Amino acid sequence: MDTNGRIFLVEDDKNFGMVLKSYLEINGYYVELVEDGGRAIQRFHEDVFDICILDVMLPKKDGFTIAKEIRMINDDIPLFFLTAKTLKEDIIKGFNLGADDYITKPFDSDVLIEKIKAILKRNRNKKNASSVNEYKIGKYIFNYKLRTIILEDKKQKISPREGELLKLLCLSENNLLSRKKALLTIWGDDNYFTTRSMDVFITKLRKYFKDDPLIEIVNIHGSGYRLMVGDD
Repeated sequence: MDTNGRIFLVEDDKNFGMVLKSYLEINGYYVELVEDGGRAIQRFHEDVFDICILDVMLPKKDGFTIAKEIRMINDDIPLFFLTAKTLKEDIIKGFNLGADDYITKPFDSDVLIEKIKAILKRNRNKKNASSVNEYKIGKYIFNYKLRTIILEDKKQKISPREGELLKLLCLSENNLLSRKKALLTIWGDDNYFTTRSMDVFITKLRKYFKDDPLIEIVNIHGSGYRLMVGDD
């Protein structure tokens, strides 16, 4: 059955968890409720979800630890933290882990629904954008499906991995593409050898765009790369 989205909810308070699960289901969401932090990652591996809502204070394994492990599996899935605490340090820690929101109990359930709608809409728009096959990069046209880079009457065919890497750079144009995200997405690993391999591909991509001085693939030390396209 189609739903508005699939929610992974980790909450050890059984009564509160069941009430929140029922409310979300009434609003058209599928909800997987996990009450034991120690089993959360195993359950997360068993299905596909659109958003995670994690209680911070959990037995066996806290929400922050679960969030770190989820981020290793899926770097893009939205994360909401639930907490009864309003400590500034905890809130900062949550956002540093990539949280999209930090919700303090008690909260307005209708507001939570609107926040979920907004974040899922944002992610769907990003996915729709990522399905585009043609990108304009300065004077060049990059066709992801055909794996070609065209400048006027010159056509350069590129390898599958070069194409995947260039697409990620295009989707992050003028913003940082994290090294880890690129490695895990394309190579499925971020060890020393895949890192060196990606550096070689970056060097190749730079050569393809050498005829346009306004295009630059910048190395952000220790973080990743940025495709910079200047104005004419």
